[in-house]
Amino acid sequence: MMTNPLFLTETPEMSQSPSFALSSELISELLTGMRLRGVQYRRVVTGQAFGLHFPAKTGHAYFHFLAAGSVVLRMQDGQLHALHAGNAVFLPKGSTHQLLSHPGASVQRLESLDAAPLGETVCAVKTCAKADPASGAVFFYGCMEFDLGGMQGLGPLMPDLMLVDTTGGRYPGLVPILESMQREMCSSRVGFAGILARLADVVAAMIVRGWVECGCDNASGLVAALRDPRLARAILALHREPGRDWRVSELAAECHISRSVFADRFQTTIGTSPLRYATQLRMHLASQWLTEHRLPIDIVAQRLGYTSQAAFSRAFKRVTGQPPGASRLKSSPLAAGSD
Repeated sequence: MMTNPLFLTETPEMSQSPSFALSSELISELLTGMRLRGVQYRRVVTGQAFGLHFPAKTGHAYFHFLAAGSVVLRMQDGQLHALHAGNAVFLPKGSTHQLLSHPGASVQRLESLDAAPLGETVCAVKTCAKADPASGAVFFYGCMEFDLGGMQGLGPLMPDLMLVDTTGGRYPGLVPILESMQREMCSSRVGFAGILARLADVVAAMIVRGWVECGCDNASGLVAALRDPRLARAILALHREPGRDWRVSELAAECHISRSVFADRFQTTIGTSPLRYATQLRMHLASQWLTEHRLPIDIVAQRLGYTSQAAFSRAFKRVTGQPPGASRLKSSPLAAGSD
């Protein structure tokens, strides 16, 4: 049975609401911290009959954009989704799935096929010697470590599958980008591989933003906080000034409510205390600055408001379970810890 995956839409009420404007500002701030690391992309051309298996990858996300032809997406639970040219699929939890010419097609792993490098992170793959865009399908595939940064609490709330359809008018902001991807993929102009990789990064960020804006009306946790202006102001303040020695009373003042009401609402909605959230945010930023930007430990400590490198190192180890120097050897997202 073919079913439709999640489609994302924005209502007029959202774009006109003051609380939505605040949430949009906060979402933009949080998306700045989102990271797609270890990204590997493939331009795949198939034959008339094909089946490709993509195994589950914890901490990763899958992205597919179908430029030509049609495929069947089969999820782990057996549900089938018909995809056509112009569909983009994002699987934020790295769920196992298959792309098929038809439900009964034999399946092989994409990694088992030969890949011809088109750039530093992009390769071309053909499913068989007779693979031809005119008779098969053409799609752009990406797999990446998916780090939501300050929005890491959203991960467990996300659906296994998100889909954007350029032909349905449901997500107009993505249409020009996906159409550009389609042109680049089909024309194979000089430098198209690098352009495709950058466009795919933007698409992933826009899909996450759209889900927060449009798909979470009844969600809890951080999503609810993003949509609650009384909490969103405090979270926005924390993300803008992570190195400030915040007090709960100061955060409550940002929200124009009492300290006790704010602390209780924050704990109930997000599931952690305001100061613990602030500490986890600082350590997440520290990990990014240490591993990605290769900043010296003393500079990171200073940026995050610690009076000494020793004080920062103790806090970092208490939250992450390892000293700052050891984190340079790892690129995986931080595990949450205690304050």
